[in-house]
Amino acid sequence: MTTPVKVAVTGAAGQISYSLLFRLAAGDVFGADVPVELRLIEIDPAMRALEGVVMELDDCAFPNLVNVVTTSDLKVGFDGVNWALLIGSVPRKQGMERRDLLGINGGIFKPQGEAIASAAANDVRVLVVGNPCNTNCLIARENGKDVPADRWFSMMRLDQNRAMTQLARKANRPVTSVTKMAIWGNHSATQFPDFYHAEIDGVEVPKVIDDHDWLNGEFITTVQKRGAAIIEARGASSAASAANAVIDTVRSIATPTPAGDWTSVGVVSRGEYGVPEGLQFGFPIRSTGSSWEVVTGLVHTQAAQSAIDTTRDELLGEQSEVTELLS
Repeated sequence: MTTPVKVAVTGAAGQISYSLLFRLAAGDVFGADVPVELRLIEIDPAMRALEGVVMELDDCAFPNLVNVVTTSDLKVGFDGVNWALLIGSVPRKQGMERRDLLGINGGIFKPQGEAIASAAANDVRVLVVGNPCNTNCLIARENGKDVPADRWFSMMRLDQNRAMTQLARKANRPVTSVTKMAIWGNHSATQFPDFYHAEIDGVEVPKVIDDHDWLNGEFITTVQKRGAAIIEARGASSAASAANAVIDTVRSIATPTPAGDWTSVGVVSRGEYGVPEGLQFGFPIRSTGSSWEVVTGLVHTQAAQSAIDTTRDELLGEQSEVTELLS
């Protein structure tokens, strides 16, 4: 029998996890022939709700799901895991600024980073979803230094998916026709959705969509503010689309990137494009399945570079506010 992939999920009784766990258990992420063990982590007050989630997992009779562990103990939860999906955080609510989340959620990710370094498998890879995900990932990474820096990721794929859909609809093309959609910087309203290098059916977007005012205006702001728009519309942050983006991100890291394409992930900067080393920054990357690299050699317009500088400066500002959590 194939060795099970052990996957830890924090915030396992939350809304994103509720949309995620059943797809993990069904084999949608690692393949129909790969057994999965779920290690579900929650805070003590949510353990009763987590019991109900596990009951539902049981009732699905997933052939891939070989074991489920529930716990509020981080070392138990991360013991031997190959993937750690850090979803649990205090959600952003209407009227709440991202800055408000830094102090609340930052303290969650310091002990998680320590526990992952102490207990996880040698090949562990970590995806931080809980917002502000770039800075939370930085905190966890800096407190889990026994895990190589290139194993820590923050989720930009939700923004990429949002951008791809907007471009496809504007061009009246299927979303599968959109490639090379990069999201630069922070998963926030300063992110830069790079339509300049994106392609539709292999042709650069500005040559396909001639409404350049829309590209430089409404397209960018729609993607940047989509999360806030969803909160306003449904009274809660996006959950199902975030769970789907988790799956897309894990797949894009764990499997080779298709030729002629790239994917957007927050990764540790090695100084690419003038981004300070060590910053957790959204870049276009290519993966071999076992390693990854930032796509280099892209030339930015002055407007694009200014937007990238803005999101870089925001991340540097967030980093300065959590300095005490980085050691």
